[in-house]
Amino acid sequence: MGKAWKFGHDIDTDVILPARYLNKSTPEHLAAHCMEDAGTNFAQDVQLGDIMVGGKNFGCGSSREHAPIAIKACGIKVVIAESFARIFYRNALNIGLPIMECPEAVAGISLGDEIVVDLATGTIENQTTNTKFQARTFPPFMQDLIRAGGLIPYVEGRKKNA
Repeated sequence: MGKAWKFGHDIDTDVILPARYLNKSTPEHLAAHCMEDAGTNFAQDVQLGDIMVGGKNFGCGSSREHAPIAIKACGIKVVIAESFARIFYRNALNIGLPIMECPEAVAGISLGDEIVVDLATGTIENQTTNTKFQARTFPPFMQDLIRAGGLIPYVEGRKKNA
């Protein structure tokens, strides 16, 4: 269970991680500035296991992977959005950041709601309002990739087991 951090439509990669912080690329440095330009104290107040919720076209803008790395390094369990920009979508999966597209859940979640997510079944439960939503699930190999922590650890694990 995690607390929902809700943002609007077209949250671009410069809002997620302002370019002025790309002078270092350690996950800890990126996390310290995540959502800094969104007008919140997100990086200071987010807790391990919290949920990020966005509207349409989440992650639009630059193709750099620093944005999903910053979100993951903050301890966000999953990002739920109405839709994702295609490059962000791929970068998130490549670095092992779980994402779910579910417009109904986004409409039914408010800032601070307590949310439980089951990635394997695609269920999203808002325990604050006692409502459930169903997102489409990833195929088993993509779920394995996310569980492994991203593409590189997934491939390394497969090479060890070959």
